[in-house]
Amino acid sequence: MTDSQNPYGKRPGGGISLPDYYRPTPSVKNRNAYFGGTEPLPPGEMRVCFLGSTPWPPTKTQSGTSMLIELGNDGPQPRRFFFDLGNGSVKNALALQVPPALMNDIFISHLHSNHYADLPYSYPFTAWSGRWQPLRLYGPSGRTPELGIKHMAKSMREMNRWHEENFHHTPIGDGFEMDVTEFDWKDENGICYDQDGVVVRHWPRSHVKDGASAYRLDWEEYDLSFVWTGDGRPDEKTAKYAAGADVFVSEGQLDTPALQALKFGMPSDVVEYTIDSWHTMYYAAGYLFEQAQPRIAVVNHYEAAGGAADAEAIAEIRSHWKGLFTWGGPDVQILNVTKEAIWSREAALPEGAAISSMDPRTMLPPGMPLPDKIELPTPKIPREEQQEQFLRDMEIDPHLYYPPDVDRPPVQTWPEGGVSVDPRDLLRAKGIEIDEDE
Repeated sequence: MTDSQNPYGKRPGGGISLPDYYRPTPSVKNRNAYFGGTEPLPPGEMRVCFLGSTPWPPTKTQSGTSMLIELGNDGPQPRRFFFDLGNGSVKNALALQVPPALMNDIFISHLHSNHYADLPYSYPFTAWSGRWQPLRLYGPSGRTPELGIKHMAKSMREMNRWHEENFHHTPIGDGFEMDVTEFDWKDENGICYDQDGVVVRHWPRSHVKDGASAYRLDWEEYDLSFVWTGDGRPDEKTAKYAAGADVFVSEGQLDTPALQALKFGMPSDVVEYTIDSWHTMYYAAGYLFEQAQPRIAVVNHYEAAGGAADAEAIAEIRSHWKGLFTWGGPDVQILNVTKEAIWSREAALPEGAAISSMDPRTMLPPGMPLPDKIELPTPKIPREEQQEQFLRDMEIDPHLYYPPDVDRPPVQTWPEGGVSVDPRDLLRAKGIEIDEDE
């Protein structure tokens, strides 16, 4: 008979793989669920939101892969960093009350569409919603220029040409511009972001084609770190550069090709060829976790395939890793992290639209006092320059369908003097009073 042992030592009633530091952090108000926008983060606390968790297929409970890192500053809006922006993930960010105007600093691990598919959808709408500054985008180069993120961003804008010109009828400012940081995909532990005590490093991954990268974010002031492997085969560089991370997120692939052949009708040889040349099997994810020794290990970018498959996956991971572990899905899992504690919950998401209302403070440069008036950007291509007259002549006279007691003159031209708003009035509408000295 084999002697059993708790990896964390004697802890009666404490579980087998739950360390003493697995407990709520200071910002946590509801220990069982996270309600977006209700828990301001204090300095020294990081929140990881798994906005999307699957490569394919998307399901009711799993969107394309994406993670949001929030760093506390005692303010109403933490610093935010997005790692990948897979299909369907933006709706979860909005449901968590992330203001559209503040959806910026997006790091793309590689150019498989399930890692950036919400980017061409979201950037015009976030610009329209008050992000009147360029989108900051980061990602790897490729073997040739047309295989890098700069070319992708340029082509994406070309694809969206009609959309952009149409939206230039409204206040957009510089919101359609893109500040793209393309780093050399071959760089080992290179720095692609270094501002105000936050450093993001990257290294290459083996994922069939050149141009896939992993990331590590270090919040140096508080000694907190987050690692996302992106997609790829298990490798020594990832074990090295993920070492000691607070949160280590790996992609994962269930090593059961015979089961997948039965479920999807795909020959097992094809499944084996795919997972053995593209991905990190759960055995390997557990091995990487054991090498890196994070405070919590997470598998994201995986297919939730039911209880039996989940149990098999856990067993494969546990063949190496005995420490604290959780899944990045189904959408939306939340991790709160400090140096003393880590806590995991699921977010409670509304079924309908619950977008955060516009906050005029997001329209200003950091540290700028609230002015009496904020001028909205002037539209660059008014409607009358974008449409043939016969299309406007086709429109039904609004006075015919508005009842007399609600009829109003249509507003179809931008006022000559421009449009300005009183930021204090907008804040009062949100229930926020600002001191006159603020």
